[in-house]
Amino acid sequence: MEKPISIEEFYRTKYNWVPDNLKKEMGHFNVFRLAEVVRYQTIPYSRKDFYKITLLIGRNNIHYADKTVYSEKYALLLSNPMIPYNWEPLDEVQSGYFCIFTEEFFSQFGAIKEYPVFKPGSNLVFILTDEQKLEVEVIYEKMFHEITTDYIFKYDVLRGLVLNLIHGAMKREPAQVANYSASNASSRIASLFAELLERQFPIESPVQRMRLRSPNDFSKQLSVHVNHLNRSLKEVTGKTTSQFIAERVLQEARALLKHTNWNISEIGYCLGFDELSHFINFFKKNHQQTPKAFRMEDIV
Repeated sequence: MEKPISIEEFYRTKYNWVPDNLKKEMGHFNVFRLAEVVRYQTIPYSRKDFYKITLLIGRNNIHYADKTVYSEKYALLLSNPMIPYNWEPLDEVQSGYFCIFTEEFFSQFGAIKEYPVFKPGSNLVFILTDEQKLEVEVIYEKMFHEITTDYIFKYDVLRGLVLNLIHGAMKREPAQVANYSASNASSRIASLFAELLERQFPIESPVQRMRLRSPNDFSKQLSVHVNHLNRSLKEVTGKTTSQFIAERVLQEARALLKHTNWNISEIGYCLGFDELSHFINFFKKNHQQTPKAFRMEDIV
C-alpha cells in the first residue's frame, strides 16, 4: 500500500510548486476543477494527510477501506487522512470538482474530524441525483468566486461552503443514532477504546503489526477490568470488545488482500496472527470464504 501523500507532495506533483501558506497556523484551503489536475486514469490507492471533498461526474468505481462503490453518474467523495482510497474512471469523458483543506483550517471553528462522515467505519461516498449534483456544483462555483476576492473574511465564507457540502452529504444519508441509556463513564471508555483500536490502522508495511489485539490488551492499556470494558461497550454499542476487534481486523484484512501484493502469511502476521492457519480460520469464519478465494475474486 502506498505511503500517505502529504499536501506538499500533492502540489509538487500536480503543479510543481508549493503555496507559501501551507505551514501557517490558519491552515490551508484550495479548490480545483478535476479536469485541470487529473488525467483520466486510476490514481494510486493511498491515504492523504489532508481532507478532500470531490464531486465525480461520470462512471467510476470508487474504492475505500475494504469497500467498492459503483457510481453511474454523480458521486460525492468525502475523504480524510485516516482512510486510504482511490477511484477508477470508467469513461474517458469526465469532469468534476474538488476542494482540499487541512484540519488546522477548522481548528478555531470546531473539530472537523468529529463529524460522522469522517469517523472510522463511516460511508465516504454519496450517490447524487441530477438535482443534488447541480446544488453541489453551485457550491463549488461559489468557492471559485470567493477565493479570488479581496474580502478580508473570505476564508470564513469558504469554511461555511465546505460545511454546506458536509452537512448536505449527512442529510442525504443521516447517521443512525441509537437510543443509548449509557452513562458518561461508559461512553468515555467506549470512545477511548475505539480510538486505541483505530490508531493501529491502516497497516502500511508488512513489518507493521497490531500491538493491541485482545480485549485484555485494551483493558490493560485503559487501566480498567476487561469485564468493565465489555459492559461499557455493550451498553453503548450493543457489541462486545471481541466483536469490535474482529470487525475492524476483518475490514483491514479485506483491504490488504485487495490493495496489496503481500502474501497471505504477511497479512496475517500484520493483523496479529502468529499462525497462518489461525488467520485463515478467522477470515473464513467471519467472511464465509478463505483469504485466497476473496483475493481471487478481483483477479477473475
